[in-house]
Amino acid sequence: MENNQDMSIREAQPAYKRLYTVEDYHSWDERFRSELYEGTLIVMEVPTRRHQGVLGEMFALLHAFLKGKPCKVYIAPFSVRLSKNEESIFEPDIVVVCDKSILTERGCIGTPDFIVEILSPSTARMDKKLKYNKFQEAGVREYWIVDPERNLLEANVLTGDKYVMTVYDESETAPVSILEGCKINLADVFGVE
Repeated sequence: MENNQDMSIREAQPAYKRLYTVEDYHSWDERFRSELYEGTLIVMEVPTRRHQGVLGEMFALLHAFLKGKPCKVYIAPFSVRLSKNEESIFEPDIVVVCDKSILTERGCIGTPDFIVEILSPSTARMDKKLKYNKFQEAGVREYWIVDPERNLLEANVLTGDKYVMTVYDESETAPVSILEGCKINLADVFGVE
């Protein structure tokens, strides 16, 4: 059933409104692509080929940079629960974790250092509003929102308790501020076919 307020986010709902728990989420088949936002189930559509190409290139660049370093990069599906008391579980496209103590078998419970989301039409509102706010509140140090259709990157860097955004286009190189010396050539990222 579609959410009547915003058709870009689809919720799995029975005939009545139900809030799901983290335990419910972990009981579902792992192949069922979903996220849990404050007890509301968000069903995720299969990403496009372009989305996956941009994701693969970004992951490869980060993986090569982090090889042999203490921070590790993970690609979806990788569950992020920002705290043990949180009733939201996200599956960002890319997650970098520098504190190994927050890692679990399924992902992490705690605040990752760096998160990247590649926009899809069905997830844009969630990525730009709901997740943005949650990640900012939780203290995710850097949150990138990549738009593969417009070849743009919004790099949000936590300054104090608020994100400061810088926008980069496909002709630029974007520094990952939390990873000293890491720069992502966006022509490589957006040049995938």
